[in-house]
Amino acid sequence: MTVTESVFGDKVQLNVSGRIDMASSSQLLSAILEGFQKGKNLILDMENVDYISSAGLRSLLIGQKTANSKAGSLVLINVQDSVKQVIELTGFTQMLHLG
Repeated sequence: MTVTESVFGDKVQLNVSGRIDMASSSQLLSAILEGFQKGKNLILDMENVDYISSAGLRSLLIGQKTANSKAGSLVLINVQDSVKQVIELTGFTQMLHLG
C-alpha cells in the first residue's frame, strides 16, 4: 500500500493505493493521524484500493474519531464497490462518510 498527500488550506487529501490489510493498516493510520496534524478536514481518495480488512476498517474508525475530536471531517471518496460492500456489510456506513 502507498499513500501520497496533498494539502489544500485546511484540507488534506490522502491518495491511497493497494490493499489495506493487517500488514498495511498501521501505515494508513499513521498517515491519517499525520494528516490531521496539518488540517482538520481529511479526504481519503480510495480509487486505487480494491481490498480492506477489519484492521483497515479499524484505522478508518480511529480516523473518524480523531476528526470528531477536532470538530473536523473525514470523507472517503472514489470508494470501489468491493470496498464499499465491506463497509456496508459491517454497518460502518453509519460512522464513516462516503463522498
